[in-house]
Amino acid sequence: MKNGEPCTSRGVSTVREGVTLRPLTKGSMAWRFLPYELYTMQRYLQYDTLVQGNLQFFDAWASTFGETVSAIELAPEGTGYRLKTRFAKFYNLPELMMMFREVADIQTADMLNLPVPEAEYRVVTVKPSEMQKDMVLDLGERAERVRGGMVNASEDNMLLITNDGRKLALDQRLVNEMLPDEGESKVNTCVNEVYRFWYDNKEDKLTQLVFCDLSTPKKDESFSVYNDVRDKLIARGVPPEEIAFIHDANTEVRKKELFSKVRRGAVRVLMGSTFKMGAGTNVQDLIIASHDLDCPWRPRDVGRILRTFKVKKNVEVTDDGKINI
Repeated sequence: MKNGEPCTSRGVSTVREGVTLRPLTKGSMAWRFLPYELYTMQRYLQYDTLVQGNLQFFDAWASTFGETVSAIELAPEGTGYRLKTRFAKFYNLPELMMMFREVADIQTADMLNLPVPEAEYRVVTVKPSEMQKDMVLDLGERAERVRGGMVNASEDNMLLITNDGRKLALDQRLVNEMLPDEGESKVNTCVNEVYRFWYDNKEDKLTQLVFCDLSTPKKDESFSVYNDVRDKLIARGVPPEEIAFIHDANTEVRKKELFSKVRRGAVRVLMGSTFKMGAGTNVQDLIIASHDLDCPWRPRDVGRILRTFKVKKNVEVTDDGKINI
């Protein structure tokens, strides 16, 4: 990153890739810092240094090493816009990194030169159903009532509204199980993509990851995105034994067995959440594609497929069914 370079991830960007904090870690753990996280780590590890430079408060730190910009952005409920000020550009980076190097070893991707695959990032866009559009308008009305103080925070608040909006964007049946299964929904779009990769790579037994954070497998009759995706893939001809949920591997022994099956192609579609299938998931040997049904909050969690591996030189990371409302 260069002085004055715009930040890119949710209004901010990474400072360095591959940071190993000396007091906290061993080996070569990969860290990606957003500005706020970098400041937090410096405050934790270099508080005396920050005090000497009168940088112990974030406002002083941000005014020294960055620039804030006010811009119009989409409101959380998705029905309007608002003015928001965010950390947008870095300045005085040589001084910042010289200070940070007192407590951290920094290895960039160019310095490490690891054999990682070339990824093609692709966003698959789908249109919302009429019911989804109506429900988004209702979310907007709820947000207005919350902002106007017309509702008790224990009954409704922006966090609940945002969470309902994320569920609605994934599948309307997460909000109400009685709603119909739309043929061109995010879930059905993802099923089409997963089946296409499965069918095209049957001979080589290449594998796929499907990330979904807002739903979990169900043992009862209630709706679950996991069960829905699995049942639809099986209906198209994918053997049940080739589909697995990370949630079923509830012990370290079972997890190792499951990862081994994925690495040799016995399990070709592995579904899980970012938390359960993120860091430490060693299944990349035969992976051809990774699908994000719902985007994780942290930018570092996107692209878990981009690690050292043995077989494929080109992989695809898709955000299946990004709803454009």
